[in-house]
Amino acid sequence: MVTVAVYLCMVTAVYLCMVTAVYLSMVTVAQSLCMVTAVYLSMVTVAVCLCMVTAVYLCMVTAASPWLMCECASRARGGWWRDARGRRPGAAGSLNGSNPAPVSQREEEGGGRDLYSTKPPPPRTPPPPPAPPPPRPYLNMAAHSKAIPHSCYEIGHTWNPSCLTSYLQITRSALEESFKIYAPLYLIAAILRRRKLDYYIHRLLPELLRSTSFLTTNGSLYIAFFCILRKILGRFYFWTPGFGAALPASYVAILIERKSRRGMLTLYMANQATETLFRMGVTRGYIKPIRHGEVLLFCMTTALFMFYFRCKDGLQGFAFTALKFIMGKEEIPAHSLVPETVYANNEQNLKRRVESSRRLNLIALTKKLMDRICKDGPRHRCCKHYEDNCISYCIKGFIRMFSVGYLIQCCLRIPSIIRYMFTKPSQMLSLFYNKESLQLGAFLGSFVSIYKGTSCFLRWVRNLDDELHALIAGFLAGLSMMFYKSTAISMYLASKMVETLYFKGIDAGKLPYFPHADSIIYAVSTAVCFHAAVLEVHNLRPSYWKFLLRLTQGRFRFMNRKVLDVFGSQASKNFGNFVPKLDPRYTVVKPELPIEFS
Repeated sequence: MVTVAVYLCMVTAVYLCMVTAVYLSMVTVAQSLCMVTAVYLSMVTVAVCLCMVTAVYLCMVTAASPWLMCECASRARGGWWRDARGRRPGAAGSLNGSNPAPVSQREEEGGGRDLYSTKPPPPRTPPPPPAPPPPRPYLNMAAHSKAIPHSCYEIGHTWNPSCLTSYLQITRSALEESFKIYAPLYLIAAILRRRKLDYYIHRLLPELLRSTSFLTTNGSLYIAFFCILRKILGRFYFWTPGFGAALPASYVAILIERKSRRGMLTLYMANQATETLFRMGVTRGYIKPIRHGEVLLFCMTTALFMFYFRCKDGLQGFAFTALKFIMGKEEIPAHSLVPETVYANNEQNLKRRVESSRRLNLIALTKKLMDRICKDGPRHRCCKHYEDNCISYCIKGFIRMFSVGYLIQCCLRIPSIIRYMFTKPSQMLSLFYNKESLQLGAFLGSFVSIYKGTSCFLRWVRNLDDELHALIAGFLAGLSMMFYKSTAISMYLASKMVETLYFKGIDAGKLPYFPHADSIIYAVSTAVCFHAAVLEVHNLRPSYWKFLLRLTQGRFRFMNRKVLDVFGSQASKNFGNFVPKLDPRYTVVKPELPIEFS
């Protein structure tokens, strides 16, 4: 029936179209419009009627489906023909019989229920309610309020029962690793900044020793306050082994560092703490992660950065210098002061020199061809890239930053590959054929090309150059992070943007200035990270956990986290069944694995 309805609808539509075409050729325009309207209304009416017929048909099929199902089931069990009331010939109560069949027999023949009975069906048993979810250990506030009587030797410095000896061991390891970290860092920074000889003689070593002392103090004072809090309180609480011990240690340490570096360190640790708190919220079920959230955050951050980069006095310092290197001076508004006539004169002089030369080798021909391709193309009058058209301008930006990203990743892999230079020379090929190098190059190259291409497109569309174009171009350029997803980069740039907006608010007089705010934020952020390193290692960024292991020469993993599971934070989740061997002479609670003395 549905097929017939569709067929009739098609025939009606074709017929009405033919009639309309013939009639339109015979009447005036006004009459044609009226006729088309009438035909359209008639077609709508026919369609509505067909829909109503189809709906009635479907309702009839739906209503009769239970009877058809029972009929098919009963015929499959007991025969192929029944009368109008569902009875077989010759059966009791049928058309050929005298007595009706009993109800039980009719129920059996009808599939378990009498279809003609007025008795209501038995009520259905409701399904059992779903079982409640198991309690999450993170939400157990009673566990957080507990206290354990173990000593600092049983929980913290399990490798040595003496607090003083453990403090000296941590200080020594932190001093060695801090010097190894800061020595090449300061040397490379001095070379890149082209420092003079006076800096290397008088300032390099004091700055290096001061930063080394800062990092050493941060690591050594943590274990000191760890033991001091245990001596004062007499037991360990949820907050004491991590946050409580790291907070005063971090505040004292940051006061040793130079003021010019406190802001950068505060920004870095605030980034680490924010990511750690986010992971804690996801683990506890408070926060639902967003797919490709780091890419979305990067898009919004780069949109604001590029907007302030285009504005006058928007960015200053390292951020402005870095974006100028990445994007080029063509995107800076101050570059528009360079007149276009200067380029025109240079181009005319170049043409004269080329025409005067009689001998052209292959290199000159190639260069001439590339110049023609790059310059002889569409370029809007508002575009500042005078030496290139818009297409070659984007392509050159991609090639340049792709090469930079590729070389940066290759240089970062040199220390891990150089040890295979003599033992496995074939491993040297992985330095150049590496997936991460290609991904970083594609990320930087596409970021620059998308931004420049979008900016040129908006200049062509709006016929002007506006700072608001940077918002759209920067957001679209942020999609390039799909090639090289990095939560660390997104979080760092977001933290840097918050810092920039805060200082702009202070300069405008709309936000208050808090003295020593950088030191306080650094101390709180570092305490959060240390707390996660003790009680929730699985929520800490893996790179920061490796840094803590390097700073303590692996002693951070020897903490007795099995005992800390009583606080409900799954402290021993990533450590399996590790239980340190303890000397029972220095323990408060009988150890699970005591040291045996011969």
